[in-house]
Amino acid sequence: MKPHQTAFLELALEHEVLKFGQFTLKSGRISPYFFNLGKIASGSSLRRLAGAYADALLASGIEFDLLFGPAYKGIPLVAAVSCALAERGRDLPFAYNRKEAKDHGEGGVLVGAPVDGRRVVIIDDVLTAGTALRQSHALLQQAGATTVAAMTALDRQEVGPNGRSAVQELAAEAGIAVLPLVTVRDLLAHLSRSGGDAATIAAINAYQAQYGVKD
Repeated sequence: MKPHQTAFLELALEHEVLKFGQFTLKSGRISPYFFNLGKIASGSSLRRLAGAYADALLASGIEFDLLFGPAYKGIPLVAAVSCALAERGRDLPFAYNRKEAKDHGEGGVLVGAPVDGRRVVIIDDVLTAGTALRQSHALLQQAGATTVAAMTALDRQEVGPNGRSAVQELAAEAGIAVLPLVTVRDLLAHLSRSGGDAATIAAINAYQAQYGVKD
């Protein structure tokens, strides 16, 4: 596991971004873990999170020249990741969208740097159904940008009713590669190495056996 992945998982566990127990998801499934990046709510924790995103982006080898944050959670995240990249020698522009078009002033739904002609990485927290990423991709296309990838914090590696994961759906339908900071398999490996609760590890393994993607 890469250092930025370990750093992110330590941060997530420290701030209860990851919680364990029994949680009913929107799908109706009972999950043994729950992920809520909204628990990162201080300057120091956001800086650590943004650093993990920045290190992952730099390690990915992807060529990009603009970051985009979908409203609303993606807005503070993309700004923080942009700052973290600047600290690492990559001073890149960023943009984000409004939920509703502004009918006065500069108008429109896009805010920040111009996106036309840019190679864009979408920065978001977690991929569930992929709705926000699809909407962002369409918005960027209309504005003349090219979405080269999307980066999220966690890939649950879980299939939907059609037998494919949200990551697989986005790759097949929109050609968007989704790069997670960590996957649920990375989480399991980290818990095993760090002496995590055996019952929790067993419950996540059982859940993935039932709902997880098959290699």
